[in-house]
Amino acid sequence: MRKLANSELDRKSIDEFKSSDKTPIIVVLDDIRSLHNIGSVFRTCDAFLIEKIYLCGITATPPNKEIHKTALGATETVDWEYGKDVVAVVKQLNEEGVSVQAIEQVENSVMLNDFQVTAGKKYALVFGNEVKGVSQGVVDLSDGVIEIPQIGTKHSLNIAVSAGIVIWDLFQQMD
Repeated sequence: MRKLANSELDRKSIDEFKSSDKTPIIVVLDDIRSLHNIGSVFRTCDAFLIEKIYLCGITATPPNKEIHKTALGATETVDWEYGKDVVAVVKQLNEEGVSVQAIEQVENSVMLNDFQVTAGKKYALVFGNEVKGVSQGVVDLSDGVIEIPQIGTKHSLNIAVSAGIVIWDLFQQMD
């Protein structure tokens, strides 16, 4: 085996990315404190051609040097919008017929390995604050709650890791 050079990876240009058909997933980041986590989520969204990111509450927005460190240019490719109130954003997505799924640990959540996407449906994945998680108000407005199974002593994951796991799982089901 030979490691591939960057020139062999068939990467899209910004214009090609913008004009490509997107994966029908919207990511909602609510009150994310870490600029590096925000940048990492942008980069993951770029990798999987995610439709859009909503940055809500205290979540910082581009342009930002610290976000750029981990996003590596993904803030130029992935569509994003700031929404001060995550509840208003979730209500708007509900009205648009998007299936809103909070990523949280709650009663009667669906484990990620049991979650099945429906062909032709668009999903919004809500990721909450690093300490407080997704607010109860957003959980109440969600069509469902997905939980990442964890069997160790820690039952929390970094927000960027959680986003990568959930986006990949849904993406591979849609492919």
